[in-house]
Amino acid sequence: MTIRAATVVITSSLLMTGFIHTSALANNAIKLAQSSSQSQPNKTQPLNISKAEFGVATRDAQGKLNFTPTIKVPLVEGNKYGWRIQLQGVKGEVTWREVLRLPKPPQTWATDDGENLTLSADGTEAVTKRTQLPKNGVIENFWTIAPGDPPGKHTINVYVDERLVGNFEFEIIPKGKI
Repeated sequence: MTIRAATVVITSSLLMTGFIHTSALANNAIKLAQSSSQSQPNKTQPLNISKAEFGVATRDAQGKLNFTPTIKVPLVEGNKYGWRIQLQGVKGEVTWREVLRLPKPPQTWATDDGENLTLSADGTEAVTKRTQLPKNGVIENFWTIAPGDPPGKHTINVYVDERLVGNFEFEIIPKGKI
């Protein structure tokens, strides 16, 4: 089974000053930390996470992406699941990193366009990393369920410039058990 990453949309937002705060999503605390030991000049800017959510994505007849927040994803080939985070206070490019952990390795790993993907030795963790210019403050990433993807509890941690901005715990549930 293959898990595929969809194109990521990142948008810009208002410049905010001086603080990082916590947000919550689906009963999971999102912990934010400023990492001064790993900071470079562009990594010292403040981050304000105004919204962080996990869910499933579908396209309507006009091709518009519709996002439905949930922590239960049906194990149906072609279903898309992922996260989106509204950043404020970001100026210029940001580097984000996503760490996806599965309960066991999928049959295969793949991405849509050969983006930066690193796998753990046991095949249960994938790390995707990108540097992009924000647009309207929204970053998001989606995976597509493929044959051989495992059911069970999954986690995704999202970091912006090495600061944790999203912690999502969700479950992929076999068809008919939701």
